[in-house]
Amino acid sequence: MTSTTFKVVCVTSVILLFFVVKESNSIKCWDCRSDIDPKCSDPFENKSFAITDCNTLGNLDTYPNVRPTLCRKIRQKVHGVWKYVRSCAYLGEPGIQGDERFCLMRTGTYNIFMEYCTCNTKDGCNTSSQMFVSHKLLISSIFVVLFLYKKLS
Repeated sequence: MTSTTFKVVCVTSVILLFFVVKESNSIKCWDCRSDIDPKCSDPFENKSFAITDCNTLGNLDTYPNVRPTLCRKIRQKVHGVWKYVRSCAYLGEPGIQGDERFCLMRTGTYNIFMEYCTCNTKDGCNTSSQMFVSHKLLISSIFVVLFLYKKLS
């Protein structure tokens, strides 16, 4: 293979790679309420819930330019009854001071307790800025590179 042929194959490969790899900024979270479906409570049985792509949700009326960037789980006890809410979150920061292992806890009068957990580090919690490869385009790119290699050598 000549130096020019090698350069053409390399440049073609790099150009095709730009078409094969795409960036995704989607956030996927569980979306359920235990008062509607008891499987939403802890321990969480996610076999019957579809994960929600938060980018498909609409804007909030109160914050029209804010997009969901976190997942949240709210655990609350009101008058002795536990309720769980899992959803996409539009505002906040992960965990407490960025540490997702900790949740914000609040108590009130009249037997009220609330635990508010937010996260953004993994599927089922959050997926952000990950690179995904289209397998069809990758295979097509390999065939094009092999074809050019054989044709030019």
